[in-house]
Amino acid sequence: MDKRVIFAVAGSGKTTYIINSLKKDERVLIVTYTLGNYNNLLNKIANMFNGELPANIEVMTYFTFLYRFCYKPFLADEIKAKGITYERNTNKYIGQDKIQYYLSNGRYIYSNRLSLLIEKCKYLPEVKQRLEKYFDRFIIDEVQDIAGRDFNFLEELMTTNISMLFVGDFYQHTYDTSTDGNTNKNLFSDQAKYIQRFIDKGFICDRTTLTKSWRCSEGICKFITEKLGIPISSNLPYDSNSADFDVVHITDQVTINSILNDERIIKLHLRESAKFGTGHKNWGETKGEDHYNDVCVLLNKTTAKLYLSGKLCDLPPSTRNKLYVALTRAHGKVYLVDE
Repeated sequence: MDKRVIFAVAGSGKTTYIINSLKKDERVLIVTYTLGNYNNLLNKIANMFNGELPANIEVMTYFTFLYRFCYKPFLADEIKAKGITYERNTNKYIGQDKIQYYLSNGRYIYSNRLSLLIEKCKYLPEVKQRLEKYFDRFIIDEVQDIAGRDFNFLEELMTTNISMLFVGDFYQHTYDTSTDGNTNKNLFSDQAKYIQRFIDKGFICDRTTLTKSWRCSEGICKFITEKLGIPISSNLPYDSNSADFDVVHITDQVTINSILNDERIIKLHLRESAKFGTGHKNWGETKGEDHYNDVCVLLNKTTAKLYLSGKLCDLPPSTRNKLYVALTRAHGKVYLVDE
């Protein structure tokens, strides 16, 4: 029984790899966190199977899986929750033995405690049996988004007696399914320890299959490797004449104005991009998007200072990862502009 996790890089074809592994005679559940990845999976699966989603393939967002597949069959009648809330329970004085720890006053389950509720009610064996009954293989796309208590829950599911394939990019960890206190607070602070937790559950860890990008040029990959300390290389032909100019720091105001006025070039900010209107997005928001040619990355004051001093590696991991996402959206050039 094959259980493996593939650690990929941006643009290496994670979704394509998953789609190509699907079979018409195998019952498969695919789970992903973001709605963008969910829609992307649906579209690509339909394209592969002549415009239809086969009956043997089920695609769910993470919280749909948690609520509809894991919670409702066993706890809906007992808990009688109305749904999920993504707000946080701010009452620090309610213990885990109280239902108020998991449920809001309006009887919505706190999303960051739903997996813990299932565990505390001792329904994990039933959830695993349900997976075995309805599916032959369990796939998670963008596995690095699963964090907090949800990672503990995932570790329990890893021992289910079906094949599993998890695919993700450790350095594209920009979202968390949940955070709650100090639970797995340092999960992504050490890649070796992160990988070991999969190995301890009997997983094969593949760090070679998806290590080259089909999207980013060698020049962009070289910049990311050298400046951010994130190893990535390119599958694209190397062009010695343009490689050093694939990432360009623009300081001339006339050129900056031209780039900012070019609607074909997406402008990416660390945060608060909505203030600038259409054509602007946050760095992390573009994860999973693959349709940009040239990209303009706006550097906030701290990032610009570290870039000029050659110390981008000193960025906080969350900021560095979001910058990595922004830089790897480009099929063409990346323009760096001080915000």
